[in-house]
Amino acid sequence: MSAPSSKPSVTEREARQVAEAAREQDWRKPSFAKELFLGRFRLDLIHPHPLPAAEDSERGEEFLAKLRVFCETRIDAARIEREARIPDEVIAGLKELGALGMKIDTKYGGLGLTQVYYNKALALAGSACPAVGVLLSAHQSIGVPQPLKLFGTDEQKAEFLPRCARTDISAFLLTEPDVGSDPARLATSAVRDGDAYVLDGVKLWTTNGVIADLLVVMARVPKSAEGKGGITAFVVETDSPGITVENRNAFMGLRGIENGVTRFHQVRVPAANRIGPEGAGLKIALTTLNTGRLSLPASCVAAGKWCLKIAREWSAAREQWGRPIAEHEAVGAKISFIAATTFALEAVLDLSSQMADEDRNDIRIEGALAKLFASEMGWLMADELVQIRGGRGFETAESLAARGEEAVPAEQVLRDLRINRIFEGSTEIMHLLIAREAVDAHLKVAGDLIDPDKSLQDKAKAGAGAGVFYAKWLPKLVAGSGQLPGTYGEFRHGVDLSRHLRYVERNARKLARSTFYAMSRWQGRMETKQGFLGRIVDIGAELFAMSAACVRAELLRTQGDHGREAYQLADAFCEQSRIRVEELFGRLWTNTDAIDHKVVKGVMGGAYEWLEQGIVDPSGDGPWIADTTPGPSKADNLHRPVD
Repeated sequence: MSAPSSKPSVTEREARQVAEAAREQDWRKPSFAKELFLGRFRLDLIHPHPLPAAEDSERGEEFLAKLRVFCETRIDAARIEREARIPDEVIAGLKELGALGMKIDTKYGGLGLTQVYYNKALALAGSACPAVGVLLSAHQSIGVPQPLKLFGTDEQKAEFLPRCARTDISAFLLTEPDVGSDPARLATSAVRDGDAYVLDGVKLWTTNGVIADLLVVMARVPKSAEGKGGITAFVVETDSPGITVENRNAFMGLRGIENGVTRFHQVRVPAANRIGPEGAGLKIALTTLNTGRLSLPASCVAAGKWCLKIAREWSAAREQWGRPIAEHEAVGAKISFIAATTFALEAVLDLSSQMADEDRNDIRIEGALAKLFASEMGWLMADELVQIRGGRGFETAESLAARGEEAVPAEQVLRDLRINRIFEGSTEIMHLLIAREAVDAHLKVAGDLIDPDKSLQDKAKAGAGAGVFYAKWLPKLVAGSGQLPGTYGEFRHGVDLSRHLRYVERNARKLARSTFYAMSRWQGRMETKQGFLGRIVDIGAELFAMSAACVRAELLRTQGDHGREAYQLADAFCEQSRIRVEELFGRLWTNTDAIDHKVVKGVMGGAYEWLEQGIVDPSGDGPWIADTTPGPSKADNLHRPVD
């Protein structure tokens, strides 16, 4: 069987159609975040804060205790950073501990942890060494276990899940050298040949791919008499003939991860290893990521906790002008930001995770917001820590130790966190993904009205339907409970958090009105207004985080667990968040989007090339994007199985 020799050529419209077809089209369960974007503050969906079952907590805490001992005694983070590799004995130890099977059901040999405790475990492991957290997360959050849990057959689960729980490492292969967040151009092919498929293509940035035993591979199946074709998911054995790991990639951070380039040449995969029907691959990937994305906020929460610890200890020990630097307002503001933001991120993570465990709510927007918000704020917290540490923040831990000071890896944490703004959907892509879900209700009632390809008759019909919808919806955005001083009074205990929840309610309505105005103004061009959509999403993320912080503070108060301090942190976060929200609302309509567009056209047209003069470009030779023509590999196989 031969594979296509070139990438599919697709228009922007065709690419959007592929992405739209992969979306979950319906909302069968309530969603707090979806309602928030529609101007409806459904506090009842998150308050009282949902809690795990007692047996789930007991099992989770028992594993966390074992994992903590392992992290403290078996993981040498400095060695992993120095050697850019997790030692085989550490990986073997994780297997023995059962850490590969944290999310796998006990009947398949896993630990059966909830999403809440899985994330706590990732945070703990990631605090010891971020590369270890990524190893475990890539294996379970997006690797073989999760898509099989959601879409696999009983036979596939019985065959692969016991291996994933104890012995086999898995990886997820979607990205290609010339294909990132545009899967319509996916070129890796899977051609049906009897009772198997033949895979050809090249995959890039395959986290865990260098040491993986099992792969989830996304490939394009040609349409045929036997099936409708389309992007399809497969479980592939890494030792299959024709698979070559051609390169182990190196990065500015997360130096211990085993990330590579994998080539497939005439690789036969049994048809029984196909996950779901042909053409369901993207939907499987997106559904897997609904909860899989929560692993990144877990690493950001861990980083925030560590940044707070170091900031507190260092700012008490370091004196400037006769006082500890924490007592200087410029530094104190940074410490307050780190403390309040860490509290809020943990609130967002735990709330989203518990809602995922209960399965009562659709958390596709909540999970995406958590990933977006945590990755951006985590980076800012680490950057502030480096600033608090001054020159020592820029200095490596190894250098600090060599001259007799505590080996604080602040610069490493900054480098390690940077990828979270790109991993599993860049910030820019997350803005568009969340915005699409946020305006879903509008598109359903006005879709044909703003579609340039629809007939006048279709537009007239859509216009009538939209009129009915907006006649009922818009009046509800004028007034609400957020304007009543006594609303949410149960959140007033010494510190008054009720005022922040009223702020969220009022601004959820304002957010929905702003979205409607934009839809009315730009109609079909709305999807091109990425700056506006990004700000809309960022406002929603702040309002979600404020809500989660207040609900968590009230939970801790009722449990007698640092309730007073939790109220203080929630109050501080909400005050900081409100400033950001006001700025974002202002920038919806007063911004530099238009002039930025003109400048970009000038840059790309060469008008400003004179500005680039006076430098030397140290970049090496080579194409911008490597050749991925299908064919046999010319490189040595760097695949390194871990026993």
